Amino acid sequence: MSKNLEIAVFGGGCFWCTEAIFTRLKGVENVESGYAGGHVDNPSYEEVSMGTTGHAEAIQIEFDPNIIKFEDLLNVFFATHDPTTLNRQGADIGEQYRSAIFYTSPEQKRVAEEFIRKLSNEGTFDDPIVTEVSKLNKFWPAESYHRRYYDNNPNKPYCQVVIDPKIAKLRQNFLTLLNSD
Repeated sequence: MSKNLEIAVFGGGCFWCTEAIFTRLKGVENVESGYAGGHVDNPSYEEVSMGTTGHAEAIQIEFDPNIIKFEDLLNVFFATHDPTTLNRQGADIGEQYRSAIFYTSPEQKRVAEEFIRKLSNEGTFDDPIVTEVSKLNKFWPAESYHRRYYDNNPNKPYCQVVIDPKIAKLRQNFLTLLNSD
């Protein structure tokens, strides 16, 4: 039986964090760290980190919409990063750390914009949501040493101080969406 997988691309700060979160969800078949939204072909981590390519650190999520809906991914996305800080997530500062949804279909654009409107109307956040919603032109995979960074480096201080609390929050708030591993 073949699966009808869809692609979602999110920028929510450091891709090590967002990859670690979304790999734990049911229905997510693959998560790849990389770069989106810039103007340089095949950018390197060093180039993106300098903030001159226009790219955001992003993740590309392959998911089965029969198991997890795009709206569920948005719910997790908005709950696990700060969509109200422009070009910043925690100590990470620069447009490469911006909050962004790079839609892959007109339906994703519509759903993302409605989702943001709903959060804004409900007053979910104290400050206005600054998440960029733009069409995905190209996703550039990150260098191999970034892949599954958290799972491969759980004892690194960054993973323990920054990512562990995000995983704990995910487990606390989204237990029904998690893989049973």
